[in-house]
Amino acid sequence: QMTKKPSTVNDPSRAILEVISKNDWQFNEIVHGSTVATNALLTRTGAPAALITTKGFRDTLVIGRQSRPNLYSLHPTRHPPLIPEDLRFEVTERVAANGTILIPIDKIEVEKILDLAISKGIKAIAICLLFSFLNPDHEKYIAKAATKRGLHTTTSSDLVPEHREFERMSTTAVNAYVSPPTTKYLSNLEKGLKSTRPIRLRVMQSNGGSISPAHAGREAVRTVLSGPAAGVVGAFTEASDAGHKNLITFDMGGTSADVSLCPGRLLERTDLSIDDMPIRTPAIDVHTIGAGGGSIGWFDSGGALRVGPQSAGADPGPAAYGIGQQPTVTDAHLVLGRIRPDHFLGGTIPLDLTASKRAIETLTHQFGSNVSVVAKAILNVVDANMAKALRLISVERGYDPRNFTLVAFGGAGPLHACSLAEQLDIPTVMIPTTPGVLSASGMLRSAVSKDEIQGTILKIPAKNPTNLKKIIKIYDDLIHKAITALKKEGYNEDISVELSADLRYLGQSHEINVPLTQPLTLKKIRQQLTAAHQERFSHADTTRDIELVVARVKARTPGLLNKTKSSAIEKKRGSRSTHEAPVIWDKSRKTIIQPRSSVGKSGISGPAILTQFDSTILVPPNWRGRPDLQGNLIMKKVK
Repeated sequence: QMTKKPSTVNDPSRAILEVISKNDWQFNEIVHGSTVATNALLTRTGAPAALITTKGFRDTLVIGRQSRPNLYSLHPTRHPPLIPEDLRFEVTERVAANGTILIPIDKIEVEKILDLAISKGIKAIAICLLFSFLNPDHEKYIAKAATKRGLHTTTSSDLVPEHREFERMSTTAVNAYVSPPTTKYLSNLEKGLKSTRPIRLRVMQSNGGSISPAHAGREAVRTVLSGPAAGVVGAFTEASDAGHKNLITFDMGGTSADVSLCPGRLLERTDLSIDDMPIRTPAIDVHTIGAGGGSIGWFDSGGALRVGPQSAGADPGPAAYGIGQQPTVTDAHLVLGRIRPDHFLGGTIPLDLTASKRAIETLTHQFGSNVSVVAKAILNVVDANMAKALRLISVERGYDPRNFTLVAFGGAGPLHACSLAEQLDIPTVMIPTTPGVLSASGMLRSAVSKDEIQGTILKIPAKNPTNLKKIIKIYDDLIHKAITALKKEGYNEDISVELSADLRYLGQSHEINVPLTQPLTLKKIRQQLTAAHQERFSHADTTRDIELVVARVKARTPGLLNKTKSSAIEKKRGSRSTHEAPVIWDKSRKTIIQPRSSVGKSGISGPAILTQFDSTILVPPNWRGRPDLQGNLIMKKVK
């Protein structure tokens, strides 16, 4: 079954528990995508945290890479560091670049630092020492001392054991900052769920897999992009089941639009950046822009119409919801007749057309035209913004979008899918059976997974290659660690492992992540780097020494595979009959309005509007939609 409920901002768990208490659902496991860590990071409402690092390196968090994101800005500004100067402490110790201890840790100094940090009211400690990814002994000592004092501790050697001090320190600091509120939230949610019946809770990660609440609370930084990742997993699995190989996923909700390229597989990255803070943690490669149903239309100082990134959000929401007053994308659709005021969420929430017109009218004077023209302009601008994002992940990476299928979902995705496909010459659009809750479906279909990594920097000479035994030992240890972690959480069956490595040519400062297969051989490792380097840069060097920089292992066990059919939902909610109404496209046209569930095998030609509980689908003029065997709607432009 499917339902949707507005978020309870002050306590997100309340909405979940209220929905469960009001429905007689039979289940024993919940997969949850949480934005608690994301919101705490973006709004700077995390726990008071301190940083302990090697003497002489406390300002690494501020200095960073000295990059200039706005190259031509005469007065550049940057966000203040997550941990202020008076909460960044230095301890006397030193580990060499080969992992040997040069200066033993000053234990008395550690106790003094903890005394001072606690006196300043901190609740969490980020511990990031130089070269701790090669020798974590000093970090473990500090963590043990801090844990005894009741502090939440994050050590870089556990969270992100790899080189590059700034990125490692930033990731550790972010985790220390967001983990306490995430732990508290998940603990309360788990208690609330178990008060009704025995329920196992899983939490979605940014990498498209899920973990236990305890793990998610301890390493909350791994959940900052869990929502977008779940959507991509859901889109990829549904489209793959339907026979589509190369995909561009397009998820448009109330505040943002998330796009991802899937050339036959899910792409993963580890170089995230949120609010100018680098985060080194595995995540599905998703590009996000501020374009959603709640994105606000406005004029800039030059008189140009802009849409977003400002959003009306869920509170107060678009003017159509009856509280907000600013013109949004949702209001533009309602004014043009593309969203039906009596069909929103199955007719359970009527929309205010008069309020939407009033909001759009605030832009007509400066635009010099009527409400309908301004509404169309708002949609054209937001479509242009999203088309730019789609080109960024496809054309600018060397992929031809004409060879892909656009999978559109989210509450607003099916409203814009065909328009975007036209702009990029994408031949096929697929609308999944339940687009508005596909992220939830993706969570159910996601695997339970555990990532383990180890930074190493091992040289593999081109002539007389060596270090195979060391490499095999590293991977064997990581595999054992990842499988053991899954078994501790109660997952003992169907565990598979995936191996990959961050590789580079000797002398390069960047790496390429490539998949590896067992049994490991130095020849196969070199071949993988050669193929990946050739694909990305159109050249490779077979005579040059290479380096293995980071070894990565992912252990998985299959998740739930339950799928919900929209036709049953429509029947339960009560489908409205087919009728016609005037809708503004390029001009006002008579348009068929009918429930999606009533579209037969022969399909439907545009202009048409298909309604369902969780979304509205636009079939523009000169487009045709036809359901496939799985119930997805496949749309193509009529030639």
